[in-house]
Amino acid sequence: MREPKSIRRLLIFLAAAFLFLMLILPLILVAVEALSKGWSVYIQALTEPYAIKALGLTIEATVLAVALNTIFGIASAWLLTKFDFRGKNLLGSLIDLPFAISPVVAGLFFIMLFGRMSPIYSTLQDFHVAIVFAVPGVILATVFVTFPFITRELIPVMESQGRSEEEAATTMGADGWTIFRKVTLPNIKWGLSYGIILCTARAMGEFGAVSVVSGHIRGRTNTLPLHIEILYNEYNFTAAFAVASILVILAIVVLILRNIVEARGVKAQ
Repeated sequence: MREPKSIRRLLIFLAAAFLFLMLILPLILVAVEALSKGWSVYIQALTEPYAIKALGLTIEATVLAVALNTIFGIASAWLLTKFDFRGKNLLGSLIDLPFAISPVVAGLFFIMLFGRMSPIYSTLQDFHVAIVFAVPGVILATVFVTFPFITRELIPVMESQGRSEEEAATTMGADGWTIFRKVTLPNIKWGLSYGIILCTARAMGEFGAVSVVSGHIRGRTNTLPLHIEILYNEYNFTAAFAVASILVILAIVVLILRNIVEARGVKAQ
């Protein structure tokens, strides 16, 4: 606050210019290119069968990934904050693994685990189960790259909450489910909501791992990001940007929800 006004104004200008060039201007250009040939072409690109199927798979993978990661996130955060055991630090480090590993490498993991080189591939074939180059592989890849988000949002909240309330409820005869539902959940609901929103945003835009395991089968295993890539590689730029605008709109909605949840969480503290 002791800096001259000129320095503060310069810093504000630099920050605003950076945000405009890196965030606002690209969004404007996406909208301009998507509508460059008119609304009819824009609507046609969005209602084209492959685009609709890609949107459906994106929603399916996102919903399943968020649901599974919510269960895993609550369980793992509860385990890491409420109990002491050997290997606790190792488990915490493993949860962060998707943050450190490239999504492309994560996709290769699933290729090695469920593909033709896998020792269980013949068993999968016997039961007619397809993982890679199929919808289950897309969902597994999405789950893998997003599962740390909810856990990492819940751990600080649960650590600050401590164990005293749960211990008091235990001494009063409450069972585990009652303790979680009436004691733990009300205290973590805003952190949980925030983690779910972040997980949703990451799942919708996942590209690297899904690209490896999907096989790019148009109309079957392509999510919206993969469909955009195909349209772009075909030099169908208007359709690519039209479909990209859907992800932009979804991202903006998620951002608004995040800000609402964050504001309510601050008020609740």
